[in-house]
Amino acid sequence: MSTPDPTSFLTMLPTLTSSTPEVPAVEVNATSCQQWEQVNHMLFHLGNLSLLLGLLIPTTLGLHMILLRLLLMTGCSLFIAWATLYRCNLDVMVWNVVFLVVNFMHLFFLLYKRRPIKIDRELRAVYKRMFEPLHVQEALFQRLTGQFCTIQTLKKGQAYAAEDKTSVDERLSILLKGKMKVSYRGHFLHNIYTNSFIDSPEFRSTEMHRGEKFQVTIVAEENCKFLCWSRERLTYFLESDTFLNEVFKYLIGKDITNKLYTLNDPTLSDKAVKKMDRQPSLCSQLSMMQMRNSMASTSDTDDVLNQILRGGSAGSSLPVTAPSDTALPWKC
Repeated sequence: MSTPDPTSFLTMLPTLTSSTPEVPAVEVNATSCQQWEQVNHMLFHLGNLSLLLGLLIPTTLGLHMILLRLLLMTGCSLFIAWATLYRCNLDVMVWNVVFLVVNFMHLFFLLYKRRPIKIDRELRAVYKRMFEPLHVQEALFQRLTGQFCTIQTLKKGQAYAAEDKTSVDERLSILLKGKMKVSYRGHFLHNIYTNSFIDSPEFRSTEMHRGEKFQVTIVAEENCKFLCWSRERLTYFLESDTFLNEVFKYLIGKDITNKLYTLNDPTLSDKAVKKMDRQPSLCSQLSMMQMRNSMASTSDTDDVLNQILRGGSAGSSLPVTAPSDTALPWKC
């Protein structure tokens, strides 16, 4: 048997290559459109319409972000159906599934933020009366009252503060239920009603001076319940929230003003006092702090107090010379 000559295969190659048909070279990623495809299915157009409507929602609408996410999810769902049923295109389907999941997670987060906040029944009246009109959100109010404050009670006749004994640096309180009486050396000054601060003048006047004592006695005239903050922790929290800090400044100033009006006009009835809603002024706040915090430091305190008790608001214009640096001039 003769072995084939290897050189014969080399001579046959040109004939083999010439007999194969020529394949035209195709450019990769050609962009020239010789023929347009037919119009896609209606699902494709509905998906794009949903995306368009989502982008046209005005940002001034309250539910803008929720509606946007819903329309984006609708558009992605329609694209998934179109790519699966009519195009059989895997990459289009996978990308739209990813977009659908991302939008669903964002929608869930938005709905979670808008969930109704459950405020304790005892605090609901305080929120409605004092904080809601100032646009404090329920979630922020819950943070304010849920971490570093307690609800305490006093029976009738028990003292919240005793003059020259109780420190003003420990707490700040709002009366939730009942009524308290404020007196100085046995002389009645004014009452404290529900949904108002108990020690707002002391809180404001001692912001720069610590270690002072109450100059008045505050006693419960009824069974009382009050919301009590730790002053140190409350101050630290307010420093981290500028908006809430301004809200507290307004509320305390307003409360001081209302107390000043009840002090200067003892003929006001309980209902009239509860309905008072006056704008606080610096002058009135200084007068109240002078009355409740600096009265004991004056040499003629008893004379001034007696004139106030006899003459109502006439006493507020009397000049007082106080040796203590905490005393403030009465110039209202």
